[in-house]
Amino acid sequence: MHPILNIAIRAARMAGNLIAKYYENPDASDVTQKGNNDFVTNVDREAKRLIFEVIRKSYPKHGILDKESSKLTDAVTDTQWIIDPLNGKINFTKRFPHFAVSIAVRIKERTEVAVVYDPMRNELFTASRGHGAQLNSYRLRVSTAHDLDGKILATGFPFEQKQHANSYMTLVRKLFIQCTDFRCTGSAALDLAYVAAGRVNGFFEIGLKPWDFSSGELLVREAGGLVTDFAGCNNHLRSGNIVAGNPRVVKALLLSMRDELSEVLRQ
Repeated sequence: MHPILNIAIRAARMAGNLIAKYYENPDASDVTQKGNNDFVTNVDREAKRLIFEVIRKSYPKHGILDKESSKLTDAVTDTQWIIDPLNGKINFTKRFPHFAVSIAVRIKERTEVAVVYDPMRNELFTASRGHGAQLNSYRLRVSTAHDLDGKILATGFPFEQKQHANSYMTLVRKLFIQCTDFRCTGSAALDLAYVAAGRVNGFFEIGLKPWDFSSGELLVREAGGLVTDFAGCNNHLRSGNIVAGNPRVVKALLLSMRDELSEVLRQ
């Protein structure tokens, strides 16, 4: 096991246990709405503090990137932690029990370690580069689907980029004819973890941030899958446009998407 993975697991479990306690005691949660679909709670602030404490205790000089900082802090080494203490925050605020702690570690611009922890189900998804992906220590593999027929796709509405609403809805309409059903759960980290576990066959979403998908991306890759941007390239870290699944599903998704994307989404 990668030595940093142990620390990431410890941080994720501590934060997840805190979140679960708050979920069981909703009156203790303080929710503030900053903007449209943009919430801040004392829960994710405290979970973030716990994660930072665990990281700083073992690796005081590592950089950390999260939604609030939106930039590297103290990045004096080649190692960068990318964290989302509560991925699926809107679900949490609405008492919908589907959210996770997401932690990824990038070393020299490659993601080496990933943890996605679902505290409500006590499901710990982990991966380290070259050593596979696991769920509670059991090996994960993406589905063996050959195409989209009869398959389930996960996605998320681009509520922060509604200028793409028409392209997105056209794409969903086209894919819905080919597949069996969609899942829109509100947590991209868990969606990608579910792709890695074979629970859903593929995933696509517009405009994600690194803290939304960095951990799930490594889970999918280490489970035998692919992650690309909408052009089938590796520009998703900049664009935030993600397609994931086994190689055949990704190919089928990209072929279906190609004629429905605006010029901006093709980049």
